[in-house]
Amino acid sequence: MRRIAWWLLLLFAFAIPWEYSLDLGEPLGNVARIAGLVLLLVAVPAVLQAGRLRTPGSLQWLVLALFLWFCCTYFWTIDPSTTQTMIRAYFQEMVIVWLVWELAESPYDLLALLRAFVAGSWVLALLTVANFASPETIAAGQVRFAAAGQDPNDVARFLDLGLPLAALLLSCESRRRWRLLALGYLPLGLVAVLLTASRGGFLAALVALAGSEVLLIRRHPRRAIVGAFALPAAAAALWFVLPHEIFERLATIPEQLTAGDLNQRLNIWSAGWHALLEAPFFGAGAGCFVTAAGLDPMDTAHNTALSILVTGGMCAFFLAAGIVAAAVWAVARTRGPLQLALGTTLAVWLVTSLVATVEESRTTWLLLGLVALAGRLAMEDPMLLAACFPAGASHGDLELADGMEGILVH
Repeated sequence: MRRIAWWLLLLFAFAIPWEYSLDLGEPLGNVARIAGLVLLLVAVPAVLQAGRLRTPGSLQWLVLALFLWFCCTYFWTIDPSTTQTMIRAYFQEMVIVWLVWELAESPYDLLALLRAFVAGSWVLALLTVANFASPETIAAGQVRFAAAGQDPNDVARFLDLGLPLAALLLSCESRRRWRLLALGYLPLGLVAVLLTASRGGFLAALVALAGSEVLLIRRHPRRAIVGAFALPAAAAALWFVLPHEIFERLATIPEQLTAGDLNQRLNIWSAGWHALLEAPFFGAGAGCFVTAAGLDPMDTAHNTALSILVTGGMCAFFLAAGIVAAAVWAVARTRGPLQLALGTTLAVWLVTSLVATVEESRTTWLLLGLVALAGRLAMEDPMLLAACFPAGASHGDLELADGMEGILVH
């Protein structure tokens, strides 16, 4: 039963990046929601059958406290129906942190989850490129492209998170098929980010690429330098292939940062700030940012900290800040390329949280779950973790670590 739950967790991690592109409608929802519910139905009896529950870490306790606090906001929310719906959504998303913590046993389980996420990012990137190449979008003269059912800004954010993880796999993998998966995602993911024409996604991609370049230079300095010199030629090729409107939109980033309204985000943040002053300590209720700020129902906060402040008040904000601090501490406990990759991914997540509402995303909680898992493994089995994610091992050492993985699996 536990083994079945583990495979379902891998399927869940694979589905999360492209979840909104396959939605079966109510009452089933999207593919990740279905996979998550099936996983939970199997994981609970698997834990009961084992007769033990792994001792939670600080991050797990903080996530539980944040969820319970959002549940408490139902007693004073300004919109009970919205809060009830959001509480159910938060449970489905935050439980990911516990599932990863409970079901993943070894560094090779962490590696398998990273593979699943990068493979899912591949699907998202391919769907985005397919949207760019479809006859309908060409005929419509579309400028921004994204996988079906997804918002371009969200797509860019999800793709950015996959870049440093792909660089980690390329640096540490011993199996050729996984190295090819990682190597192929780096250019494909970047092209897909450009296709979204997301300005925030592009800035986050620069952070992701900087961390990825450092990671690859440490492991493959000659290849990384050659790749860096090839960037101008690749950029010139993209200039002739991609619509020029994409580059024109990205070129407005300096103007938006210095004198613009960040695509009307400043107005939204101003309305959110006034809503916060109405209920600074306890918040307006989970999911009630739009109602409290008096915005259009289709709007979002476009800032994670402000969203949490308005909906859960200062109490929720301090709990969320504690979760981020626990994640940073978990990254600090790791070493070598794993630390650099997870640190870069967390930095990308923080950058995107400035202009997006990321606490409502399964990707966020999967990332936090992976970070917490890495921190735990760094304490429980640092030698095996170092063998799985070697800092400067030779190819023979990687094959030896691969053999150790086979022994552990079988």
